[in-house]
Amino acid sequence: MGREQTLAGRLLAEHLVAGRLEPGTEIGLRVDQTLTQDATGTLVMQELEALGLDRARTELSVQYVDHNLLQADEKNAEDHAYLRSACRRFGLWFSKPGNGVSHPTHMERFGVPGKSLAGSDSHTCAAGALGMLAIGVGGLEVALAIAGEPLYLRMPEIWGVRLGGELPPWVSAKDVVLEMLRRHGVSGGRHRIIEYHGPGLACLSAMDRHVIANMGAELGATATVFPADEAIRAFLRAEGREHDFRDLRAGRDASYDIEDEIDLSTVEPLVAKPSSPGNVAPMREVSGTPVGQVVIGSSANPGFRDFAVAAATVRGRQTADSVSFDVNPASRQILVELARSGYLTDLVAAGARVHQAGCLGCIGMGQAPAPGTNSLRTFPRNFPGRSGTADDSVWLCSPETAAVSALTGVLTDPRDYATAHHLAHPRVAGPARSAADPRVFAAPLPEAEALREELVKGPNVAGLPDFDPLPDEIEGPVLLKAGDDVSTDEISPAGARALPYRSNIPKLAEFTFTRIDEDYPERAAGSPAHFVVAGENYGQGSSREHAAITARYLGLRVVLARSFARIHWQNLVNFGVLPLEFAEPEDSEKIRRDDVLSVSGLQRLAEPGEFAVRNLTRDEEYRAKHQLSPRQVDVLLAGGRIPQLARALH
Repeated sequence: MGREQTLAGRLLAEHLVAGRLEPGTEIGLRVDQTLTQDATGTLVMQELEALGLDRARTELSVQYVDHNLLQADEKNAEDHAYLRSACRRFGLWFSKPGNGVSHPTHMERFGVPGKSLAGSDSHTCAAGALGMLAIGVGGLEVALAIAGEPLYLRMPEIWGVRLGGELPPWVSAKDVVLEMLRRHGVSGGRHRIIEYHGPGLACLSAMDRHVIANMGAELGATATVFPADEAIRAFLRAEGREHDFRDLRAGRDASYDIEDEIDLSTVEPLVAKPSSPGNVAPMREVSGTPVGQVVIGSSANPGFRDFAVAAATVRGRQTADSVSFDVNPASRQILVELARSGYLTDLVAAGARVHQAGCLGCIGMGQAPAPGTNSLRTFPRNFPGRSGTADDSVWLCSPETAAVSALTGVLTDPRDYATAHHLAHPRVAGPARSAADPRVFAAPLPEAEALREELVKGPNVAGLPDFDPLPDEIEGPVLLKAGDDVSTDEISPAGARALPYRSNIPKLAEFTFTRIDEDYPERAAGSPAHFVVAGENYGQGSSREHAAITARYLGLRVVLARSFARIHWQNLVNFGVLPLEFAEPEDSEKIRRDDVLSVSGLQRLAEPGEFAVRNLTRDEEYRAKHQLSPRQVDVLLAGGRIPQLARALH
């Protein structure tokens, strides 16, 4: 019973509608709220059309426009018009461009302790800061949740992390989650919910917790959970929503499947070096490295405090002339608060370029750094090329480290700068009452009016492709051989070139895998069925289901890997791509690109046992297995979730 006494176990039990809370088994959860953003939401709305939905059946669903904000041509604006009309048609809230990044904005306006949230963005787990059960999934999973279906996933282990002590000056929440990444890497949280507890929570505000919960995605975790305590009550009070507070904490007899502990007083300024969030080192080890760009903002450091600390640090000083100092406010509300408090003036006077509220450079939509220069960012990710520059060099850090490095022009430990310049660590407090204005959000239309709403579709909003059922035998070449930790950014790139085609699968498919092999789309066009072979943690990072659907559109039928990241594994299944794992991991080294593989007996996927994968080129055979539930097997055999539902309806 100890697991049920954990906060995560309690939230899971409250929302359980199918299965048992035993790690490794499939469970179904009731979804109270959903979150979509424009880079993934366009496909979600197309999926709602395909499902024939009349009206959203969740308690609350919100569509944010925060990714594709640059309007260099008509494509992004077309998507925004389509999204607004789809929200009006299906009964969703609509957050227009400029309102802010979905995660902090949702926390400000809609997050409620104890509720479940499914989001088509991997950083949806940030809402766990409020005591929510918040899980990032693929867009089709969110579409089904909006239609009233349960969210299915593998029951995770519950990982308790006890926090003790208090953070020292010039160290903040970002350094805490970087310490977790330093210890455990980008796959340490796979199939786990991280639950933070202990006396150290007393020094972490609600938005500090957001920083840590947000980057649970970088650890590969299913979710991150913090208790809803007095810090959360104070946050909701400032937002004018204290009535939404619910006290939620672990029970006295809580016991965890895995345990860890961090003494906050021992944490030091850290940095994630290029090009992985898990490539973490102490800041002092890399001090002196030249920096050409510093960017503050994103869902990983979105709070008023994060911007205000940076502003107080640079107040009365000038950033180095070699540095482009960029500030991306996390929400319209925080931008107003920074302006009212004078912190915005401090930033601008010190040389900052202030941009609109949104994701922007975090998703590669602008702010691409110059090649051969280092970009230091308070972002969650630094995957290769994600910034929009092919050979980028992106480092991740706290706002304190970012601010002092912008002043010096080199990577600088903020403690050393403070000592040299007799600078006290700024202690800033957010406003007692936020600048929230609910009028900037468009509420769902009444149902009768919504049913008369016409969807607005420009020429860039294409239909979903049709996929055929899984055959009993698949034979084809290995068109791509990849290593460990391949990210969805490398499968389906973000950035200003590709993102505008998120609602146009045939066009977006032209970018598939081009960061690994620029010729892949052309070679795939001549192969009706093919394989991809990869190493550990294949598909880490973003929840974008485009990484599955565009590869499937180009003929991918099987991914044979050592292991898979959770969200992408499910996305592959949803679009009819078979995810197989090597029974003997070393076999992955025996296969070469263009080898022809064959696997048969796929109509017997539901039967226990392994599959023989034959390498026809090398006359070899490898054993492979899967971890699919009976429900997922049915989805695969149908060719994907949408074909399965379409056949059921007809």
